[in-house]
Amino acid sequence: MENFTFNLLHSDSEIPYHLLLLADETQEAINQYIFNSDIYLLYDGTESIAVMALYRKSNTELEIKNVAVIESYRSKGIGSILMNKAKEIAKENHYKTLTVGTSDTGVQQIRFYEKNGFTKSGILKNFFIENYPAPIYENGLQMKDMVLLSHHLAE
Repeated sequence: MENFTFNLLHSDSEIPYHLLLLADETQEAINQYIFNSDIYLLYDGTESIAVMALYRKSNTELEIKNVAVIESYRSKGIGSILMNKAKEIAKENHYKTLTVGTSDTGVQQIRFYEKNGFTKSGILKNFFIENYPAPIYENGLQMKDMVLLSHHLAE
């Protein structure tokens, strides 16, 4: 754990699509938000092992647009490290709410966010049907709705 470093990617740096694509279906989908997001990378020594993209939705709301951990580091608490860092960044920048959206078929992801203090706050009906050119499947089911989750930050 002591080799982990967390860095904000400079705007002139190459976008780490290889990591972002672990959590999003296409580069086109990523390009819809990535140029208006802050990208953070988590390193173990010199190897980038995780990514997180944060998007300023309003003066009071910061949205997690992408969070991904490389396979060999999954189930080791890295996702929770990223969630804690997102909360810290949101608090430092005086946001009141941290939000995230995931597929209705992403039972594991929903459970992960709830375990990290998020609660379900809404549903965007047919999001994945209307925003992607072809059907996307997860856990053997077609992704249809986006489940929205929020974490309200203490003052």
